[in-house]
Amino acid sequence: PPAVFPLSCPVQNYSWGKLGLASEVAKLLASSDPLVQIQPDRPYAELWMGAHPRGDAVIRDNRIPQKTLGQWISDNPACLGAKVKDTFQGHLPFLFKVLSINTALSIQAHPNKELAAKLHAQFPEHYPDANHKPEMAIALTPFEGLCGFRPVAEIVSFLQSVPELRALIGEVAAEQLERSGSDDPRGVAAALRVCFTRLMKSEKKLFVDQLNMLVKRISQEVAEGKDTSGSNGDLLLRLHSQYPGDIGCFTIYFLNLVRLEPGEAMFLGANEPHAYLHGDCVECMACSDNTVRAGLTPKFIDVLTLCEMLNYTPAPSSSKIFPAAQSQLDPNVYLYDPPVPDFAIMRIEIPSSIKLYLLSAVDSASILLVVQGAAVGTSTAAASEIPLCRGSVLFISANESVSLQLSSPDGMLLFRACCLL
Repeated sequence: PPAVFPLSCPVQNYSWGKLGLASEVAKLLASSDPLVQIQPDRPYAELWMGAHPRGDAVIRDNRIPQKTLGQWISDNPACLGAKVKDTFQGHLPFLFKVLSINTALSIQAHPNKELAAKLHAQFPEHYPDANHKPEMAIALTPFEGLCGFRPVAEIVSFLQSVPELRALIGEVAAEQLERSGSDDPRGVAAALRVCFTRLMKSEKKLFVDQLNMLVKRISQEVAEGKDTSGSNGDLLLRLHSQYPGDIGCFTIYFLNLVRLEPGEAMFLGANEPHAYLHGDCVECMACSDNTVRAGLTPKFIDVLTLCEMLNYTPAPSSSKIFPAAQSQLDPNVYLYDPPVPDFAIMRIEIPSSIKLYLLSAVDSASILLVVQGAAVGTSTAAASEIPLCRGSVLFISANESVSLQLSSPDGMLLFRACCLL
């Protein structure tokens, strides 16, 4: 049976997604399947490429009896590669996605394996499995997110220039953080934890009043042509317009604003607070749905768990950009290999001068996404030629190579998710 085949992948229409053809997800979908009708007023938020039970990809090869990738892997577990199959009990260990974000996602963090097991045992309705959920996002368009705690000096500066923030945290906790600057890192983390927890647990009426005062003050300053960067004014007004009266608006004073250019990445390990704000990216994650949320969301929030679990180590936003390493074997490949076993991503840039390109075999099942360009793919493991264009998604079994005959004048951009044990 063919071991390399194209996939048709489900789309999630979450409300935060970009609308119609403004969405990269919608553009990829429309390009890969001309019969799809893109609705201009509908959000196209996520494309799921994988075998997740809530969004299992459909196999586009009528010679294959199984309908979905999940069924096919469970009938042909050797396709994962021997090491991956043994390590991850016969399951594909990652879910690959494209995200198109118009309005902010919730302030969240993902538990490590130990906490995930505990949360799942206690609250299975909110924490549906016992796995960790590290994630990596690689920008396709200019991308913005909040990630990790800012350096203490930046937080202290906000505490001094945003009285509404200081009022919520209280004088004692604010002064403790101001004094902790010279302390050992544990003292800093402890002071930061007290401040952030006091913010997140403040009384609803209290923080709504303070937020309204802050928004009113900044709006007046903007109208008077003043510089509001000392209060992070632009971002505050933007988030408040998306989630009025939400405690999450205040987290911009604690968390780094990270901006990624296309090709730049951020890795979100366990317990790292984050919220994607705007832009398009490819994302890879371990297979889990465990998310602890605490703001910028109408969903279930679990402030106590979030404040307990977070990594309170401050670091500059530049440290959140995860570097790609150019492959020693192939200069067209850039590898994003995070410090977890579950997944890695390759960015493959094929210049227009190359007309034949070999996607080399790896000892893991992989999923390939075409972002730009077109080619015809052939493989000894595929029953026939596979036409590839923008938006095409290909499943490649372990230890199979695919050769691409390029048909586009300006080269290709591909992303390939796999598991490098």
